Amino acid sequence: MSDERPETPRPEKPLLPELRASDADRERVVDRLRDAVAEGRLDMDEFEERLDAAYRSRTYAELEPLTRDLPAPGATAPIAAAPVAPVGLAKAVPAGSEASWPARIVGGGGTAGGPAMAVAIMSGFQRKGNWTVPARLHAVAFWGGGEIDLREANFAEREVVINCVAIMGGIQITVPPGVEVDVRGIGVMGGFDQRDSPGPVEPGAPRVVVTGLAFWGGVEVKVKPPKQRSVSKQKPRKEL
Repeated sequence: MSDERPETPRPEKPLLPELRASDADRERVVDRLRDAVAEGRLDMDEFEERLDAAYRSRTYAELEPLTRDLPAPGATAPIAAAPVAPVGLAKAVPAGSEASWPARIVGGGGTAGGPAMAVAIMSGFQRKGNWTVPARLHAVAFWGGGEIDLREANFAEREVVINCVAIMGGIQITVPPGVEVDVRGIGVMGGFDQRDSPGPVEPGAPRVVVTGLAFWGGVEVKVKPPKQRSVSKQKPRKEL
């Protein structure tokens, strides 16, 4: 008799590209696409095209090409060396500028990246710093106050609507210069005030529509330039 034993067949490995993609898989791809827009790797046309393809994808094979030319999450692509500022000097860079607007409109619609409601009842609320303004934000101040600062914010859409209801309270909205502002609110023994002019609308800047009702209260729109950020904090080194 032969001592040879029949070889046990090995199970074939599944072909990953043919596997069905889950909602979580699609969202991971969308997150990478949004990061790529924020980093300036994709323009808005490319982003919208890939976003639509991501949500229509059914398999890994359809998802994989959408991020094939993008760095892996957490990786840094090589860049040319930038000129170094003199030691001890910090260069001031505006938090928002005309060149940055396309990257700050992140897409996604709805309430992407931020809450759709801000409420202050005998209290206060703040929305400021690095946050994402949803396509429609409802702000309510009843015997309270609210602050909505858009100078360092991203925007879910090119046009966002902030619906304000101020009843015996107040809401202040701060926008950077260059943003188009359209105030449509109604004041009943109260007011909607836009005292500052945002100046000429910058190319690519978002449009902010302010609507709602002020009853014995007020909604005020102010225009202030973005805060300056220091990109270098080097201190002079002592000579030995």
